Amino acid sequence: MTRILIADDHAIVRDGLRRILQSAPGIEVAGEAVSGDEVMVRVREGGFDLLLLDMSMPGKNGIELIKWVKAARPELALLVLSMHQEEQYAVRAIRAGASGYVTKESASALLVAAIRKVADGGLYISPGVAEQLALTLRPQATDLPHQTLSDREYEVFGLLVNGGTVSDIAERLHLSGKTVSTHKARILEKMGMDSVADLVRYAMAHKLSDARDS
Repeated sequence: MTRILIADDHAIVRDGLRRILQSAPGIEVAGEAVSGDEVMVRVREGGFDLLLLDMSMPGKNGIELIKWVKAARPELALLVLSMHQEEQYAVRAIRAGASGYVTKESASALLVAAIRKVADGGLYISPGVAEQLALTLRPQATDLPHQTLSDREYEVFGLLVNGGTVSDIAERLHLSGKTVSTHKARILEKMGMDSVADLVRYAMAHKLSDARDS
């Protein structure tokens, strides 16, 4: 029996996941968490074998939370369930310690298959993500500008190009406005750009944004 902790801040998502998993043989929902801080508490308490983790929750979240979980419990299987379809998010999640990455648009059968594979010690990723991971191992590969960003900078970059203001991002990531502004300045400098509009155009050209052309 695989015991799962569902971590997502949306009740409707948790309810849907619970119904899907309760109908799958050999899987038991051991509990739920609604924030990154609650995930940390539950990880310390234990009592489950696999963490099904949304990357965007209140409190500690994203890549930072994945790294914390794997440091606290290296043996814990961790499957990311994210709204982000961009492969770069998946690559960073896997490199941070996640054993798999599934988007919220995936079919329920695919989710269950991913859980079973990760619970058995395997890695569940799409062919596109596997290709991106392989490219990062090539010493001759030249990094694209967005690949030079730190995990936190990439997180801020993603929020900026999807319309987030400095104050919005500061509140969401529990950072000061000054810290977010510093990240923004470093992002522009590293990517050789002058404005958020430039970042948006870059993100859309490289399919790194949830935004779409109207």
